[in-house]
Amino acid sequence: MKAKELRDLTTEELLKKKKGFKEEMFNLRFQHSTGQLENTARMRLVKRDVARIEMILREKRD
Repeated sequence: MKAKELRDLTTEELLKKKKGFKEEMFNLRFQHSTGQLENTARMRLVKRDVARIEMILREKRD
């Protein structure tokens, strides 16, 4: 997701998205460790999305 799209969301929505991305990251890591993951680039994208959300939450908090 783009940072601009995330800034339009409320804090509660951002926390829900972060939780969803964290769950997806767990599943991707699990698939990677068992050799079932085909799209390894998705791990990088999800990790960046979580970082973007955390950055925006920090901005909103300050």
